[in-house]
Amino acid sequence: MIDNLLHLRITENKDWATVLFVISFAIIAITKSAYENRFADFAKLIYSNKYLTLYKDGSHLNNSFTLTLFLVQLISFTFFIQISLFHFEYASKTDWILFIQIITFLIYFVLSKFLIEKIIANAFNIEEIVAQFNFQKVIFRTYIGLFLLPLNVILFYNDVVSRNFITIIIFIVLISFVLTYLISIKNHQNIIFGKLFYFILYLCTLEIGPYYFLYYWFTKGNA
Repeated sequence: MIDNLLHLRITENKDWATVLFVISFAIIAITKSAYENRFADFAKLIYSNKYLTLYKDGSHLNNSFTLTLFLVQLISFTFFIQISLFHFEYASKTDWILFIQIITFLIYFVLSKFLIEKIIANAFNIEEIVAQFNFQKVIFRTYIGLFLLPLNVILFYNDVVSRNFITIIIFIVLISFVLTYLISIKNHQNIIFGKLFYFILYLCTLEIGPYYFLYYWFTKGNA
Protein backbone atom coordinates (compact mmCIF):
# COMPACT_ATOMS: atom_id res chain seq x y z
CA MET A 1 0.00 0.00 0.00
CA ILE A 2 1.40 3.32 -1.02
CA ASP A 3 1.07 6.07 1.52
CA ASN A 4 0.12 9.44 0.14
CA LEU A 5 2.20 12.18 1.69
CA LEU A 6 0.52 15.53 1.90
CA HIS A 7 2.82 18.51 1.75
CA LEU A 8 1.69 21.90 2.99
CA ARG A 9 2.00 24.39 0.16
CA ILE A 10 3.29 27.68 1.48
CA THR A 11 2.04 30.69 -0.45
CA GLU A 12 3.40 34.17 0.09
CA ASN A 13 0.90 36.98 0.36
CA LYS A 14 2.01 39.82 -1.90
CA ASP A 15 -1.34 41.60 -2.16
CA TRP A 16 -0.39 44.23 0.43
CA ALA A 17 2.73 45.13 -1.58
CA THR A 18 0.75 45.35 -4.82
CA VAL A 19 -1.67 47.77 -3.14
CA LEU A 20 1.19 49.95 -1.89
CA PHE A 21 2.88 50.00 -5.29
CA VAL A 22 -0.40 51.03 -6.96
CA ILE A 23 -0.99 53.73 -4.33
CA SER A 24 2.56 55.06 -4.81
CA PHE A 25 2.23 55.33 -8.58
CA ALA A 26 -1.24 56.88 -8.15
CA ILE A 27 0.21 59.54 -5.82
CA ILE A 28 2.90 60.32 -8.39
CA ALA A 29 0.29 60.60 -11.17
CA ILE A 30 -1.99 62.85 -9.08
CA THR A 31 0.93 65.06 -8.01
CA LYS A 32 2.08 65.35 -11.62
CA SER A 33 -1.41 66.44 -12.69
CA ALA A 34 -1.81 68.92 -9.83
CA TYR A 35 1.67 70.45 -10.21
CA GLU A 36 2.38 69.90 -13.90
CA ASN A 37 5.01 72.60 -14.41
CA ARG A 38 6.69 72.02 -11.06
CA PHE A 39 6.82 68.27 -11.61
CA ALA A 40 8.35 68.82 -15.04
CA ASP A 41 11.13 70.92 -13.48
CA PHE A 42 11.56 68.32 -10.75
CA ALA A 43 11.89 65.52 -13.33
CA LYS A 44 14.81 67.38 -14.94
CA LEU A 45 16.71 67.61 -11.64
CA ILE A 46 19.35 65.12 -12.79
CA TYR A 47 20.66 67.54 -15.41
CA SER A 48 19.13 70.91 -14.55
CA ASN A 49 19.20 73.17 -11.46
CA LYS A 50 16.05 75.02 -12.49
CA TYR A 51 13.91 73.37 -9.79
CA LEU A 52 16.41 74.22 -7.05
CA THR A 53 16.68 77.78 -8.32
CA LEU A 54 12.91 78.36 -8.42
CA TYR A 55 12.15 76.64 -5.11
CA LYS A 56 15.33 77.25 -3.13
CA ASP A 57 13.43 78.72 -0.18
CA GLY A 58 13.44 76.21 2.71
CA SER A 59 9.77 76.98 3.39
CA HIS A 60 8.90 74.76 0.40
CA LEU A 61 9.80 71.79 2.63
CA ASN A 62 6.24 71.92 4.02
CA ASN A 63 4.59 72.24 0.62
CA SER A 64 2.03 69.56 -0.35
CA PHE A 65 4.11 68.74 -3.46
CA THR A 66 7.15 67.92 -1.32
CA LEU A 67 5.16 66.09 1.36
CA THR A 68 3.25 63.80 -1.02
CA LEU A 69 6.39 62.78 -2.89
CA PHE A 70 8.18 62.40 0.45
CA LEU A 71 5.56 59.78 1.35
CA VAL A 72 6.37 57.91 -1.86
CA GLN A 73 10.06 58.19 -0.96
CA LEU A 74 9.42 56.54 2.42
CA ILE A 75 7.51 53.67 0.82
CA SER A 76 10.18 53.22 -1.84
CA PHE A 77 13.13 53.16 0.57
CA THR A 78 11.26 50.85 2.95
CA PHE A 79 10.70 48.36 0.15
CA PHE A 80 14.33 48.62 -0.90
CA ILE A 81 15.58 48.01 2.66
CA GLN A 82 13.29 45.00 3.11
CA ILE A 83 14.23 43.54 -0.29
CA SER A 84 17.93 44.01 0.54
CA LEU A 85 17.47 42.26 3.90
CA PHE A 86 15.74 39.41 2.06
CA HIS A 87 18.59 38.92 -0.41
CA PHE A 88 21.11 38.92 2.44
CA GLU A 89 18.92 36.34 4.22
CA TYR A 90 17.96 38.49 7.19
CA ALA A 91 14.21 38.69 6.55
CA SER A 92 11.30 37.89 4.26
CA LYS A 93 10.39 40.40 1.60
CA THR A 94 6.67 39.49 1.87
CA ASP A 95 6.43 40.14 5.62
CA TRP A 96 4.04 43.09 5.87
CA ILE A 97 4.63 43.40 9.62
CA LEU A 98 8.34 43.93 8.97
CA PHE A 99 7.44 46.55 6.35
CA ILE A 100 5.40 48.45 8.96
CA GLN A 101 8.27 48.20 11.46
CA ILE A 102 10.80 49.53 8.95
CA ILE A 103 8.67 52.43 7.72
CA THR A 104 7.73 53.33 11.31
CA PHE A 105 11.41 53.41 12.23
CA LEU A 106 12.20 55.60 9.21
CA ILE A 107 9.40 58.02 10.09
CA TYR A 108 10.53 58.32 13.71
CA PHE A 109 14.18 58.62 12.64
CA VAL A 110 13.47 61.36 10.08
CA LEU A 111 11.13 63.34 12.36
CA SER A 112 13.42 63.08 15.40
CA LYS A 113 16.42 64.12 13.34
CA PHE A 114 14.47 67.02 11.82
CA LEU A 115 13.36 68.34 15.22
CA ILE A 116 16.86 68.04 16.70
CA GLU A 117 18.25 69.81 13.63
CA LYS A 118 15.82 72.69 14.21
CA ILE A 119 16.98 72.99 17.84
CA ILE A 120 20.69 72.83 16.94
CA ALA A 121 20.24 75.28 14.06
CA ASN A 122 18.51 77.73 16.37
CA ALA A 123 21.24 77.34 18.99
CA PHE A 124 24.02 77.91 16.42
CA ASN A 125 22.04 80.65 14.64
CA ILE A 126 22.25 78.84 11.29
CA GLU A 127 18.50 78.35 10.67
CA GLU A 128 18.66 79.69 7.10
CA ILE A 129 21.52 77.37 6.11
CA VAL A 130 19.94 74.28 7.68
CA ALA A 131 16.49 75.00 6.20
CA GLN A 132 17.85 75.27 2.65
CA PHE A 133 20.27 72.39 3.19
CA ASN A 134 17.45 70.13 4.42
CA PHE A 135 15.21 71.14 1.55
CA GLN A 136 17.80 70.15 -1.04
CA LYS A 137 18.52 66.86 0.77
CA VAL A 138 14.83 65.96 0.82
CA ILE A 139 14.41 66.85 -2.86
CA PHE A 140 17.42 64.81 -4.00
CA ARG A 141 16.45 61.82 -1.85
CA THR A 142 12.89 61.99 -3.11
CA TYR A 143 14.28 61.96 -6.64
CA ILE A 144 16.36 58.86 -5.81
CA GLY A 145 13.34 57.24 -4.13
CA LEU A 146 11.20 57.74 -7.23
CA PHE A 147 13.89 56.15 -9.38
CA LEU A 148 14.04 53.20 -6.99
CA LEU A 149 10.28 52.61 -7.04
CA PRO A 150 10.01 50.79 -10.42
CA LEU A 151 13.20 48.91 -9.57
CA ASN A 152 11.58 47.79 -6.31
CA VAL A 153 8.64 46.40 -8.27
CA ILE A 154 10.98 44.30 -10.41
CA LEU A 155 13.03 43.10 -7.43
CA PHE A 156 9.98 42.30 -5.33
CA TYR A 157 8.27 40.08 -7.90
CA ASN A 158 11.46 38.54 -9.27
CA ASP A 159 13.33 36.05 -7.09
CA VAL A 160 16.08 35.40 -9.63
CA VAL A 161 18.29 38.33 -8.64
CA SER A 162 21.89 37.90 -7.55
CA ARG A 163 23.20 39.27 -4.28
CA ASN A 164 25.95 41.07 -6.20
CA PHE A 165 23.34 43.04 -8.14
CA ILE A 166 21.67 44.16 -4.89
CA THR A 167 25.09 45.12 -3.49
CA ILE A 168 25.81 47.25 -6.57
CA ILE A 169 22.44 49.03 -6.23
CA ILE A 170 23.12 49.70 -2.53
CA PHE A 171 26.50 51.25 -3.37
CA ILE A 172 24.94 53.38 -6.12
CA VAL A 173 22.30 54.66 -3.67
CA LEU A 174 24.95 55.42 -1.01
CA ILE A 175 27.13 57.23 -3.55
CA SER A 176 24.06 59.20 -4.67
CA PHE A 177 23.45 60.26 -1.05
CA VAL A 178 27.04 61.46 -0.72
CA LEU A 179 26.72 63.41 -3.98
CA THR A 180 23.55 65.11 -2.72
CA TYR A 181 25.49 66.36 0.31
CA LEU A 182 28.33 67.64 -1.86
CA ILE A 183 25.95 69.37 -4.28
CA SER A 184 24.01 70.97 -1.41
CA ILE A 185 27.21 72.20 0.21
CA LYS A 186 28.45 73.57 -3.11
CA ASN A 187 25.15 75.40 -3.73
CA HIS A 188 25.36 77.10 -0.32
CA GLN A 189 29.12 77.48 0.02
CA ASN A 190 28.99 81.27 0.35
CA ILE A 191 26.60 81.06 3.31
CA ILE A 192 28.30 78.01 4.84
CA PHE A 193 31.82 79.46 4.81
CA GLY A 194 30.54 82.40 6.82
CA LYS A 195 29.65 80.02 9.67
CA LEU A 196 31.92 77.12 8.81
CA PHE A 197 32.73 76.03 12.38
CA TYR A 198 29.07 75.71 13.38
CA PHE A 199 28.21 73.95 10.12
CA ILE A 200 30.98 71.37 10.68
CA LEU A 201 29.61 70.74 14.18
CA TYR A 202 26.16 70.33 12.67
CA LEU A 203 27.44 67.85 10.06
CA CYS A 204 29.31 65.74 12.60
CA THR A 205 26.45 65.74 15.10
CA LEU A 206 23.44 65.17 12.87
CA GLU A 207 24.64 64.08 9.44
CA ILE A 208 27.49 61.70 10.21
CA GLY A 209 26.91 60.58 13.80
CA PRO A 210 23.41 59.04 13.49
CA TYR A 211 24.31 56.97 10.41
CA TYR A 212 27.55 55.77 11.98
CA PHE A 213 25.70 54.57 15.08
CA LEU A 214 23.06 52.87 12.90
CA TYR A 215 25.80 51.07 10.98
CA TYR A 216 27.58 50.11 14.20
CA TRP A 217 24.34 48.84 15.78
CA PHE A 218 23.35 46.83 12.72
CA THR A 219 26.76 45.24 12.13
CA LYS A 220 27.35 44.41 15.79
CA GLY A 221 23.78 43.20 16.24
CA ASN A 222 24.18 40.74 13.36
CA ALA A 223 27.77 39.71 14.07
